Order: sequence, then structure tokens, then C-alpha cells
Amino acid sequence: MKKLKRHGGLILSCALVALAAGCHGITVQGARPMPGNGPNGSDVRSSSQIAVGLPPVPAAPLVYPITMRLNVKDSYHNTVVEDPYRWLEDLDSEATRKWVANENQISKPRLESIPHRAWLKTRLTALWNYERFGVPIRRGPHYFFLHNDGKQNQNVLFVSDSVAAPGRVLFDPNTVRDDATVALADFTPNEQGTVVAYALSDGGTDWQVWKFRRVSDGQDLTDTLRFTKFWGVSWARDGSGVYYDRYPVLPDGKGNGAARPAVFFHRLGDSQDQDKLIYEVTDHPTRIPVGRVSDDGRYLVITQFDGYEKNSVSVLDLRKPGASAKPLFYAWDALYDFIGSQADRLYFLTTKGAPQRRIIVVDPQKPAATLWPTVVPERNTALDSAELVGGKLITKYVQDAHSVVRIYDSEGKPLGEVTLPGLGQVNGFSGEPGDSETFYSYTDYLTPVQVFHYDIGTNTSTLWRKPTIDASTDQYVTEQVFYTSKDGTRVPMFITHRRDMVKNGDNAVLLYGYGGFSVSLTPMFRASVLAWLEMGGVYAEANLRGGGEYGESWHKAGTLANKQNVFNDFIAAAEYLIKERYTRSARLGIHGRSNGGLLIGAALTQRPELFGVALPSVGVLDMLRYHTASANARQWSSDYGLSEDAEQFKALYAYSPYHNVKKATCYPPTLVTTADHDDRVVPWHSFKFTAALQAAQACPNPILIRVETRAGHGAGKPVWMQIEDFADQWAFAAQALHIPVPAM
Repeated sequence: MKKLKRHGGLILSCALVALAAGCHGITVQGARPMPGNGPNGSDVRSSSQIAVGLPPVPAAPLVYPITMRLNVKDSYHNTVVEDPYRWLEDLDSEATRKWVANENQISKPRLESIPHRAWLKTRLTALWNYERFGVPIRRGPHYFFLHNDGKQNQNVLFVSDSVAAPGRVLFDPNTVRDDATVALADFTPNEQGTVVAYALSDGGTDWQVWKFRRVSDGQDLTDTLRFTKFWGVSWARDGSGVYYDRYPVLPDGKGNGAARPAVFFHRLGDSQDQDKLIYEVTDHPTRIPVGRVSDDGRYLVITQFDGYEKNSVSVLDLRKPGASAKPLFYAWDALYDFIGSQADRLYFLTTKGAPQRRIIVVDPQKPAATLWPTVVPERNTALDSAELVGGKLITKYVQDAHSVVRIYDSEGKPLGEVTLPGLGQVNGFSGEPGDSETFYSYTDYLTPVQVFHYDIGTNTSTLWRKPTIDASTDQYVTEQVFYTSKDGTRVPMFITHRRDMVKNGDNAVLLYGYGGFSVSLTPMFRASVLAWLEMGGVYAEANLRGGGEYGESWHKAGTLANKQNVFNDFIAAAEYLIKERYTRSARLGIHGRSNGGLLIGAALTQRPELFGVALPSVGVLDMLRYHTASANARQWSSDYGLSEDAEQFKALYAYSPYHNVKKATCYPPTLVTTADHDDRVVPWHSFKFTAALQAAQACPNPILIRVETRAGHGAGKPVWMQIEDFADQWAFAAQALHIPVPAM
């Protein structure tokens, strides 16, 4: 899931063959050519297909692999639930591996034969080939930033001695493996800028290995940290070492992701087994502690993470040897996100009494509720994040799903706004209390990420890096519309299309959504979306409840028993696009990944007749057992709930995509995508959902799954692999939505 750093039942064991209650091997007969491919270019679909707006499919009959159905049943609160594909949860079994191989043998040749794919692969390669820069971080006399020359599969860590200098390579992950599947997952320089801690992810896993590199000569120290993921490191202010989260170790020497980590301190030069335990949670099974050193180095601020709606905070005085952490916010009544410190004051962004969030300041020596003055009060727009840099509070708001940046002094006096190029997305503004400068990035659907240098004292921005892409975006435009959901809620949506597009009800539209974990979908450039536009498609992005676009109340309106609101918002977006004559069902595709993959699965099973193609990617699709996969998956229960709870089970069972696949139903063409190394949303979600859809499919529309190897949830995926992925997905969608094959 996204935003993890903001802090992101019984498994039956049996002999598969002996307990098999049945299996299905499905041959789809009667498949017909696409419109225009029949005699005289006629539409050769049946009258029933045309009546419900379902798209045609390629002529070749599709034979799915045989998938065993086992007699596996669970009882949830007196409700018996079948789970015939439970055996696919055993990812390392020979049976599961064979099933994956058989499915790939069906899907890969079929995808590669789609006429659009060759053009897409060529065009995506060209569009991805542009120089890209990350937002610099200044530490000591150095500037650290990510860079990609346009042809590199992984971003490279650079260091520069001045704002104007081009910099030099400090670490290049492209040299680690020939297939470029080892990624630089994170990096954090010490305050002096002399050593940078950097994390590697191998093959897409969330597990990270931390190394330490001298900036002066680019040589690694002997230190290595393992058994870590998600939470990063925080340097001691003297540069002597880092505070970090370490998971327990299993007997086989691997990290135990099903357990809870604890905070340790690693002193440079020591072996990891010498690291000192600093803090662990002993009174609760799911709370995860994460430590961050205050700007003056005095305190370790320890946040306990247990979902996305509330947390707790303790402080450990590092100047007092042997001191214990003292509770600061411990009522578990809201979110408290540490921003930074000035003198003896700690600044927090909180939802306490403020669904749109406010900023408070706390004296850790006097942590009484009455002494928590508000520095920046709640506004009518959502306060998404804040940084304390150069004595100023730089706050990023989300206003109708786009970024607005406001500046305050440390006492909360308004000092104006940062002028932005448009209605897009802004990131950055990190730094230290004594800094006079910082950096930020800007992007929107038609503008690749630009990086600006920001002078804090004068509130002025200067363009630092602007990329040049192999395309003109002048012929496209983004409009923002507002539509009404099922219960009357007003929901925003961005639609990007050619300026000369005609609303004739016949445009190929790809609708994207997420709707969860307080994640705000604000405009951003994607090479893949530009390729879709160049094919003649329209791209729409709906800002659904469950996100953070309108603060915590908007988020909660799409969680737990309210989760159906998210799907209703998405379905209403589709209906709006049809009503306003952007498209029709046969030419409307839907796409989402992770929590957005759940969204697509739910929309697909609830309204199969509404869509012309579906692309659920790395989705959470079995809502009754998602939390059994790992400890971090259980943390999603603040949004989803748990099947152990009777009321939450009722809501989960009502929309769980895997459990709501209906037999003898005509589903639109569907391409499920996942990766065998995804240890965040484990791939068995996609395996089980695909098997259920293939068994239920009652018409010739294809149900395919594409399983990537040596890839994970998405972070760190090399460019070549991303190009292959989108070439497959977009080609599948383009064929289903009748987009003409572009000329090479």
C-alpha cells in the first residue's frame, strides 16, 4: 500500500490431489472477429453482446489452464464461505508454480501478438528516454539527489558541492545486476554530509539492506544492516550512527515480516549483532515503533504506527543516559505526525479536533494537553504535510485535488504562498532549521517533473532542472469536473484529452482511481499516460472518498463499513463519462493498482456490464484473508476492517472481489497483473481472483493474468520492465476498446 513511511484465518494444509473436489479446464468456444475484421467490416458480435455494450474479442479460442477446486470452507460468524483456490496461497508449492507457468504460457504469447504492442513498446521507450532529476537534499556542504540520464533502468545517486554544479555519481544501482532489478530504495545523508546511508531492494522485495558510503571518496564502510523495511533510518546528530527498525530473524536467517520490529541504534564500525535495543512495544501485538531524532539531537521521537487513523508518540531524552521513553500523545485518539523541532519545542501535524489537520507545538518537558497551542489552525482545505525549514513552516495543502503551498513563521504568522506553475502536484521542501534554501518539484498530467530552488528568506523560486521529452503536449488539455455520487456527494475528477476531442460518446477512455489510506491523487506526469493519449485515448482520474483530498472526514467516509462509498464514487465517475458523452461502456476501460486493484476488482464484479475492459494490478482481492499474509498487511485494517469482527466481516464479504465473482456471468476482457516477488500485496490475491473469473466467465471475453518474475509491488522496478508491463496492459486495453493501431 502507499504512504507506509508516514509512520506503509486458518490456512489449510493438505495433499491437493487427494482432497480435490473437482477442477475446471475451460475452453471458450464461439469467439468471433473484432468489428471491422468480419466480412465487409461488419460487426459480428451477437445481438446480446451488442445490447449490453460488451466489446468483441480476438478470433482464436482461449483455453485456460486446468485449475483445481478444493473443498475448502470457512465459517465466519455462522456464515460458511467457500475458498476453492486456497491452495494457490502456497506460493512456493510445485502446484502453484506450475499454475503460474501455465497461465503465463497462455497470456504472454497472446499479449505479444496484439498489433498495438509493438508501437507501444517503441513509443514508451522513446517517451521514457528523458533526463530526470529528484529533489535535492542539502547536508553540510553537499547536495544529494537522484538522477537518470533517460536510458538508465534505475535512478542513480549523485552528490554536488554547489547548486550550479552538475554533480558526480555516488552510487549507481545499475551496475549491481545485469537485469537492473536491484534498486536504490532509500538514502539518508548524515547532518555533516560526510556519510550517506543507502538501502537496496533486490527483485522488488520490500526487504532492504542498508549500506554506508563515504562521500569524499565514494567508498563503502564495513557496516551492513539487514532485516529492515519501510521505516528508514534516522541519524544521530553527531553522525556516529543511526536509529532504525529491525525485524526479528527466523531460523533460516531471513527477516520475520510477520512479527513486530523494534528500534535499535547502530554505531558505525560495529557489527549489527552489537546494535543496542532502544525501544520495543511489549503491551500490544500490532503496534510498530518508529524513531526519528529531533533537529537539535536531544530527543528521539518515537511514533507507534498501527493503521492510518491514529497513533501514539513518546519521547526519549538522548542527553540522559539510561532514560526511558515518556508518553507524549498516548490516548490513541488521532494522528500526530512529527514535523520538526526548534529550541525545546516539538511541532506536530495532527487530526486531533481538526479533520483537515492543524499544527501544534509541544514542550516535551511539560506534556500536558492544556499546553498544546495551535500554531497553524485548521482551514477549509486539507493540510497534507508540513516541513520546518529555515525557521519557517512550509505547509502543503490539497485544494480540490491539487497542491497549494503556504508559508508561516514558527509562531504561525502567515507569510504568503509559493507561486506554482499550475494546478498540479508539489513535493519536497525538506531541510534543516538553519537552512536558507530548500528545493521542491512540480508536475501535472502534461508536465514532467520540474525541480525548483527555493529561497526561504525571500519566498522566491528559481527553476533548477527542467526535462525535455520526445513529445509535444500542446495538443492536449486537462479539465477538472465535479460529478455526483450515488448518495449525492460531490466528487472531483481530472480528464486529460486532445484539445480537439469531440464529445460524441465514442472516445476510448481509461478511468483510474485509488480511494484509500488518506492518499490524495493529485496531478502527475506519466510517460505511460502520454502514450495512451497519443494513441487517441482519453485519461480520467477520479478523486474518490477514502483518499485525503478533503481531509480525514473524506478518508473515513471511504473506510470500514463505508468502503462501498469508494466503489460507488468510481462507478458514478464511469456513469458521468458516459452521460456526458465522453465515451460509452464498450469503450470505457478501468485501471488501478494495489488498493486501486481492489477498486477495479470490486467495480468489475459489481457492474461487469458497465466496462469495456478491466486492468486490476497487484490488487488486494481476498478481503477475508488479506491480513494473514504479513504483519504490515494487518495494519491495513484501519481502512478495511477484519473478518474476525462480525460487523466488519459483513461489509468485507459484501464487496470482496474474490468472493463476489458470480458464476455464468459475462465479464469484460480482463488482464490481471502481479509479480511473484510482491511481498506487500502477495500475488495469491491475483491468482485466486483470476482462477475464479476464468471459472465463471460465460462469454468469449478473455480473462488473463500476467505474472512478472523478479519484481515486487512496483517500487524499484527497472524501466525496461515497466515498459514491458505497460505495453502489455495498454495493448490489451487498446484492442478491447477498438483503438486503431497507430502507424509505426
